[in-house]
Amino acid sequence: MKHKKLYSLLALLTMFALVLSACGANNNVEPTAVEPEETEPPVDVPEPTEPPEEPTPEPEPGIGSMEHPIKVLFVPSVDTEFMIASGDAIEQALNDATGLYFEVSVPTSYAATIEEMCASPTDTIGFIPAMGYALANELCGVEPALASVRRGWNVYWTQFISRRDSGIDTLMDLDGKSWGIPSTTSTSGYLYPSALFADMGITPSDQVETGGHPETVRAVYLGEVDFGTTYFSAPLLPGDAEGEKWEMGDDPDVPDDVVESCAANEDGNLFCSGYRVLDARSSIHEELPDVVQIVQIVGLTIEIPNDTMSFSPDFPEDLKQQIIDAVVAYVQSEACLETLCSEKFYDWTGAAPIFDENFDGIRIMMEAQGITLENIGE
Repeated sequence: MKHKKLYSLLALLTMFALVLSACGANNNVEPTAVEPEETEPPVDVPEPTEPPEEPTPEPEPGIGSMEHPIKVLFVPSVDTEFMIASGDAIEQALNDATGLYFEVSVPTSYAATIEEMCASPTDTIGFIPAMGYALANELCGVEPALASVRRGWNVYWTQFISRRDSGIDTLMDLDGKSWGIPSTTSTSGYLYPSALFADMGITPSDQVETGGHPETVRAVYLGEVDFGTTYFSAPLLPGDAEGEKWEMGDDPDVPDDVVESCAANEDGNLFCSGYRVLDARSSIHEELPDVVQIVQIVGLTIEIPNDTMSFSPDFPEDLKQQIIDAVVAYVQSEACLETLCSEKFYDWTGAAPIFDENFDGIRIMMEAQGITLENIGE
């Protein structure tokens, strides 16, 4: 019995030792690392935003601003160099009167002036003659505003000129002779004499476009053409201060007995013993001091509406009247005598309103002569 009990105790101790050994072994084993499950990297989702605003376009500079000056065009009918030199003074005077900015230029021809007015319909002013206005109105709707006044006259004439030694002394003597014209778009230089030639049956041998009224006088003076057609403004008579005025029907030239006395006075004005010459010959007398002694007036046409200040077709209505007022006031000023009112320029002494219907006679004459936009100058 004692042996059985001993065997039982030994077995129990052995089992207990095995249990202790197993526990110790487990305490010395490194724990197995658990690999993390693979996951997709997080995706950044942008916060919702407002669509970008379109950039605000810069506003167009206003017409009459420094960045967008108003164009002022003068046809090159007289002393072009003097006209160009006068531009800054005219710009400044109009700016002072209106607060607007202007840019004066003298295009190369009547036609170029009309083309520019139609090409710049919103911002252009043109000083153009009657036929030029009628053509521009037909072409793109140019509108008249003012007409010039010269010493009380709101009309002028074509004068036919020749050398005094040419033997061309009457209008009928012009038949078969070479004809110098300022431009085919000139009212006095081309339209009115063309109408008179048609009425009288006069056919010039050829015509030469000279580029302006002074240039036509020069061509006649030099004998480059037999006769020419230019503008005629009534002369001032010796008794003008006492009310003696030249009237239609009077001799357009100075009396023969004073021709040799013709010369510029100390102010540069052309006088012949008290007669002040104001026609196209006066625009070139500084270059040709004996122009009256060499070139005579053969005759005149009927009266012609004076030249205009006109607006391009879409010119802003709210600017027109202040510009009209400024031009009228400028023409009445002493400063204008150095520019627009000079005999070297357009010789304006005043300005008055004029309307489209005032040019119906011009249109009738153009139609009678078959003059259109398409064939002008042919």
